[in-house]
Amino acid sequence: QVQLVESGGGLVQAGGSLRLSCVASGSFFSITTMGWYRQAPGKQRELVATITSGGSINYADSVKGRFTISRDNAKNTVYLQMNSLKPEDTAVYYCNAAIHRRYWSPIEFNNWGQGTQVTVSS
Repeated sequence: QVQLVESGGGLVQAGGSLRLSCVASGSFFSITTMGWYRQAPGKQRELVATITSGGSINYADSVKGRFTISRDNAKNTVYLQMNSLKPEDTAVYYCNAAIHRRYWSPIEFNNWGQGTQVTVSS
């Protein structure tokens, strides 16, 4: 089992910043990709940003230039620095981790945190 615990959400005015953190713990051999997704009311969950263990990064077009994802492999932690926030960034933000439970195990992608609410007021 892997547990993902997010923190750092909150209420901020448009143009402000927030930093999200997600710590992975539990029994696993390694983590490959970690990432952030978000789900606004009435909408499907969407990718925000992902980062591999080697540092390759992918961003959604809507957040490029405003959000920065980073990772501390030693701490099994992924961060999301969100700047120039807009009301349309309002959503529940979820952390995801793709893991190898054992060194011979296939990658398991369906590991999610409980989510943290980000609300941006206009």
